[in-house]
Amino acid sequence: MSIRFERDGDGIVTLTIDLPGSANVMNADYRAAMAAAVTRLEAERESVTGVVITSGKKTFFAGADLTELVAVTDDNAGEFAAALAAVKDQFRRLERLGRPVVAALNGSALGGGFEIALACHRRICLDDDTIRLGLPEVTLGLLPGAGGVTRSVRLLGVQAALPLLTEGKRLRPAEALAVGWIHELAADRADLLAKARAWVLANPAVVQPWDVPGHRVADLRPLDPASYPLLAAAPAMLRKKTHGCYPAPEKILAAAVEGAMVDVDTALAVESRYLVELVTGQVAKNMITTFWFQRNALEAGGSRPAGVPRQAVARVGVLGAGMMGAGIGYAAATAGIEAVLKDVSAEAAEAGRAKVAALLDERVGAGRMSPERRAETLARVTATASDTELTGCDLIIEAVFEDRQLKNTVLAAAEAAARPDAVIASNTSTLPITGLAEAVPDPARFIGLHFFSPVHRMPLVEIIRGEKTSAETLARAFDFVRQIGKTPIVVNDSRGFYTSRTFGTYLTEGIALLAEGVHPALVENVARKAGMAVGPLAVCDEVTLTLAMRIRQQALADLAAQPGAAAAPEHPAYAVLDTMISEYGRTGKAAGAGFYDYPAGGRKRLWPGLVERWTTDDPGVSERDVRDRLLFIQAVETARIFGEGVLTSAADANLGSILGIGFAPWTGGTLQFINSCGVAAFVERADHLADTYGERFRPPALLRDMATRNQSF
Repeated sequence: MSIRFERDGDGIVTLTIDLPGSANVMNADYRAAMAAAVTRLEAERESVTGVVITSGKKTFFAGADLTELVAVTDDNAGEFAAALAAVKDQFRRLERLGRPVVAALNGSALGGGFEIALACHRRICLDDDTIRLGLPEVTLGLLPGAGGVTRSVRLLGVQAALPLLTEGKRLRPAEALAVGWIHELAADRADLLAKARAWVLANPAVVQPWDVPGHRVADLRPLDPASYPLLAAAPAMLRKKTHGCYPAPEKILAAAVEGAMVDVDTALAVESRYLVELVTGQVAKNMITTFWFQRNALEAGGSRPAGVPRQAVARVGVLGAGMMGAGIGYAAATAGIEAVLKDVSAEAAEAGRAKVAALLDERVGAGRMSPERRAETLARVTATASDTELTGCDLIIEAVFEDRQLKNTVLAAAEAAARPDAVIASNTSTLPITGLAEAVPDPARFIGLHFFSPVHRMPLVEIIRGEKTSAETLARAFDFVRQIGKTPIVVNDSRGFYTSRTFGTYLTEGIALLAEGVHPALVENVARKAGMAVGPLAVCDEVTLTLAMRIRQQALADLAAQPGAAAAPEHPAYAVLDTMISEYGRTGKAAGAGFYDYPAGGRKRLWPGLVERWTTDDPGVSERDVRDRLLFIQAVETARIFGEGVLTSAADANLGSILGIGFAPWTGGTLQFINSCGVAAFVERADHLADTYGERFRPPALLRDMATRNQSF
């Protein structure tokens, strides 16, 4: 049975949720089973002392069935609303049974699973730091629509509940106890059930706080002047974060505030209507597709060669102990892997190890690591200037400057010192892997592992397969990326691969807009309003203007060396970069001056010289065109890369664009953005941009063919 119904000698009924499959989800099977259980409880109420709800699986409950949710459209929204109403009715009948109901949380309870718990009178959870509790629906473009908003607001108050709901926080049990989401912790499963039974027996007449006559939400009451500051400030603060790109946080705020003004059953109805709006909308479908289905598929090995046994890395050698190399060493050490940081001098290598120590200290200071664990982790990191320390390494990762000759030199020396079967990898962001593989005797063992800065925060690694990279090498690289807890995408070799090539179009388009006379503040603000993580001018400062020019020069030199190669058209951005570097000496944030000024002790601000040199009164570029140029140029480039076979899956493209280069998450990624526009409509708009602003916007043949055939990615 999907929900086991067991009554003991004290009349306490234990409902054990154990649906077919690896996890409990709120699907049709669950709805039918819970309906039957609640009906039976009502029928046998006189012989029931109380109810304990727990799970027969390692986790308590995983949440809604997203396969069902992503299929909801305007045409079947009524059916969805009816199913949602049935679930909420079950919860209301359960909490008004007239008997104490306890949620015994033996594992993680997220989304719909935690909403089950909120409908119980008491929530007791195992004291296990691997357990996560919360309502993360907003991260998929949704809101907690099975009572999560309504009950959290009544339990905690609007101001305490909103950050948990609008940010989708997943709390450890101790954290959930501290905020008031749960009531008690238990040492183990036996203690959990014992405490649940004891509470049932001690509280025979309990009712939910919101079912007590006269109940009001503590910090928000109709016509109460004390509530006005919250009502005025909350929408503005939320809009500042979302820029209007994400409807879910705004609907959560609306459901929370409106629901606080009415009785609980009306509030539940308000919450449902907002969820229906979200679930039928495109943003939720974009985010569910990419952040749930595609990410899970990738992390489960969707891009990993089949038939190759899994193999863990025991010792990794990192060449270059700068910010990137130290970050890779930190990621390896925290995953239990020995890491050797090798640099040109012992001092440089020790400086890299000190960066690892500083990152570990941050974790200790935040309470996320014990001092003992910090010492164990740092002990795994060795700093050296000698290649002999690389003996025994089964993986070598080069992380030096973007200079082919330097990379070739350090790679050859390291390969000779490492294990004979070691995987040799480069962290290059642009240089073709096939060419770099010539530095080692066996190019089949060579691969690209492109990390993103800062490594300790960025969740993505782009794996680049060279022409001679073997399936075993690719599988071992993939396993390492998962071993250190990051999301891998796999691409084929080319200059700039996928992420750097696409990211470059964003930077240069922002600079081109500046060159055309668009005010730099408009460029930056519209980029953020479109959902980009950082404006193109600001991020260009971060990576340095000189790097962009150096990559361009290397590309031109390589192109010139190819017989018969056509000359690449000069992009208008490079004239601006050349002027900034050569005429003004402004090379980026590291130098204290780039597109922005960086005053000591103050916030960065756009350099006024940009307006004086380039801004015109009427550049003839609308705000809509600014927005579309910044988004479309990246999507067009992604489609071009897909057509060339560098990308081989939409999942790699979408996750890579969001997790690697900060493409607007509400879109679901670059290719999902094309899907959501409609391929034909995207092609039409891209053609308009090409006719108006340049051939770089012209959609490739792949998109035209897909539009003709009514296909999508």
